[in-house]
Amino acid sequence: MNRISLILMGSLLLLPFCLQAQEGDLPHCTDSIPGTDIKFKMVKIPAGVFTLGSPEGEEGRTEDEGPQHQVEIPSFWMSIYELRFEEYNIFRDKEKDNDTSTHPDGNYDVDAASRPSPPYEDPTFGMGNVGFPAGSMTQYGALKYCKWLYQKTGVFYRLPTEAEWEYACRAGTTTPFAIPEGADLGDYAWYYENSEGVYHPVGQKKPNAWGLYDMMGNVAEWTLDQYKKDFYQAGADSARLWPWSRPTRLHPRTVKGGSYDDDPEELRAANRIQSNMAWKRRDPQLPKSFWWNTDSPFVGFRLVKPDPQPSPEEVRKFWKMTLDE
Repeated sequence: MNRISLILMGSLLLLPFCLQAQEGDLPHCTDSIPGTDIKFKMVKIPAGVFTLGSPEGEEGRTEDEGPQHQVEIPSFWMSIYELRFEEYNIFRDKEKDNDTSTHPDGNYDVDAASRPSPPYEDPTFGMGNVGFPAGSMTQYGALKYCKWLYQKTGVFYRLPTEAEWEYACRAGTTTPFAIPEGADLGDYAWYYENSEGVYHPVGQKKPNAWGLYDMMGNVAEWTLDQYKKDFYQAGADSARLWPWSRPTRLHPRTVKGGSYDDDPEELRAANRIQSNMAWKRRDPQLPKSFWWNTDSPFVGFRLVKPDPQPSPEEVRKFWKMTLDE
């Protein structure tokens, strides 16, 4: 396995801004953004092997969800909530940021940070921003947030791979919606039947078995993968260690989890959603915004922190591969 793969796999570096504790069955870590009062909790997802994809005959199943096969996932940290607007807006708004940093080099420059351009539409669509999941950003915008966090903190964050996301969502379950047999989906997720057409503040529904909230519904979530219809075919004959469909073009990328505006079958753990340019259809700009979609308030993201942390050189290779910078 090459070094660039290792930086993406999932022991956490004991940095001063991260406060660790044991809550329930899994370790939790409270991370903060230096110079702000923003904190976000992460849970350590244990290493393990699981069955990726859905079985034939599962209601709502599509061909790209198979064949099922065994996948090995190293441990990693994942934010227990979808990223909220107040967390994204520090990156988005220079006036909310400052030069305070815990980066080892101590050279974070608020004036030099690359930030999102103004959105053509209100990215919240009037649905709310304090405590609500951040949405409407492109995958590029989500990855640039992760890079900004690295520049600010010296800690490497990224998006989950498609396989990591499904593994964390399932949390040891094998049911279509990754909830206990006989449980009510409405107790765990905001979707078309109970959302009243809007997203809701994070963490209002029950968490899954590993303490993650809103993995299904509320907003769908960007992953790190290029969407390929036949990607699962390559792993069908043997267990695969940490699969990742590396991006080669802008669209389609894989989105997981379904949203407040989706029917139940879209919320299944195995469901694979393709990004597409229709999510920018009302953007009149040429070229269209790299940062924002005008028509996808239903897509956001959550953070992953690899375990162990990569070296600075490995991080540079990752940004070159995913952002070409």
